[in-house]
Amino acid sequence: MNIIHSARTILAAAAVLAVAGGATVASAALPVGATAPDFQLQGALAGKPLTFSLHEALSKGPVVLYFFPAAFTKGCTIEAHEFAEATDDFKKLGATVIGVTAGNVDRVAEFSSLECRDKFAVAADPDAKVATEYQNIIQADGRVISDRTSYVIAPGGKILLSFTDKNPDTHIEKAMEAVKAYAKTAK
Repeated sequence: MNIIHSARTILAAAAVLAVAGGATVASAALPVGATAPDFQLQGALAGKPLTFSLHEALSKGPVVLYFFPAAFTKGCTIEAHEFAEATDDFKKLGATVIGVTAGNVDRVAEFSSLECRDKFAVAADPDAKVATEYQNIIQADGRVISDRTSYVIAPGGKILLSFTDKNPDTHIEKAMEAVKAYAKTAK
């Protein structure tokens, strides 16, 4: 049995177990080393509308791209607060933080101000197109939304970190480690 076939078998088994437990797994996140799909989305920073372009952000340095299921849910609020607290440290390392949701997209402006504390942009992925390109979708309540996954993307578009975990607490730590490791090699 080759490695690809083994990986597919494991993913299929995980999907069956997840469905049996009430959640539906659509796919696994893009792996480290893959090329990050470029995208442009409408969003907000400090409650003000903006257009976020991955290409433009990568021209300035690495990007911490984190997907979250829906604004104002418990885990997503915790994660937003923690990314807000760490945003200045990411900026010192030359990294841009962007949160993306395919969940309640009509609330990203409010979420960017209240929960992201005006520190970083949040973008809406209304049809889960970007989440799908990043192989980062789940089904909840009969709709497709983004899973809780964090990526660190190098300026050339290579994914340096791909981390999926329902627990929001470890995402900031993992992203910071990846950005610091990149900063050391970029010197």
